[in-house]
Amino acid sequence: MNYEERDNYGMYKSHTDSGPGPFLMGAETLIGNDVYNKEDENLGDIKEIMLDMKTGRVSYAVLSFGGFLGMGEKLFTVPWSAMTLDTVNKRFTLNVSKERLENAPGFDKNSWPNMSDTTWAEGIHTYYGTGTAPNNPPAHINA
Repeated sequence: MNYEERDNYGMYKSHTDSGPGPFLMGAETLIGNDVYNKEDENLGDIKEIMLDMKTGRVSYAVLSFGGFLGMGEKLFTVPWSAMTLDTVNKRFTLNVSKERLENAPGFDKNSWPNMSDTTWAEGIHTYYGTGTAPNNPPAHINA
């Protein structure tokens, strides 16, 4: 499903420069978007978008890949900067082979990694070739 189909507010109806998208988009409309590679292979879809609460920037997309009807699927954290929006096909492009994604550091939906761990973050950015992780780990919110 693409962002135009998930648009509950009609923000993508206008194709002029006066409204949102593709330069400013609602986060909820991106959940569920397909991710393909440059070889036009389906790599999965976006399950979650992770925000750095200190900077207010998007840090990662969590992709779901493999499995059938949610069974046996594996989740992968991908630096947001590793993906590009394909406005023609209304999906994201991640420049990795299917095999590379299958071998990427992943996790089960019931066992999320500690994304504020700088060692973990450096490993993810190194794997996807997006440079180094931000110097500051995400801020913790106190209730």
